[in-house]
Amino acid sequence: MAELPHHQAAPGEILPGRRPRLPSAVPPIAAGLAAAAGLFYLYGHSPFDAAQLLPRCPFHWATGLNCPACGGSRMTYALLHGDLPTALRANPALCAAAPLAACLYGRWAVAGVRGRRYRLSLGRRGVALILGAALGWTVVRNIVGC
Repeated sequence: MAELPHHQAAPGEILPGRRPRLPSAVPPIAAGLAAAAGLFYLYGHSPFDAAQLLPRCPFHWATGLNCPACGGSRMTYALLHGDLPTALRANPALCAAAPLAACLYGRWAVAGVRGRRYRLSLGRRGVALILGAALGWTVVRNIVGC
């Protein structure tokens, strides 16, 4: 059976069966805008006040235990208001990871603006390390009461 010649896409042309690709800057910019909107909302709505309209942790709701991210809203609120001691009491592990997350976001955004795609490659050991740390933190915080 003869093969059909491979058709090269002209600039701006979308080949049948293929999705158009977003420019590489769109995803990090969209994520940054969504994060900024969330931070803006959180700045004016204290998670320490039970009457505020903020989502509840589904893991805590279902089990009564703290997940690795429980206290993240309180931590972020405290950081937004410059209260580091309260942020550390709310979730010290997330507080320690926040600068790393900001650096990774920055690398993604810079690569996107430069027209490149950024993909973090952790490998199996990196994924295992992160999952192990999250599991260990969950056990420690539920035993100690952090």
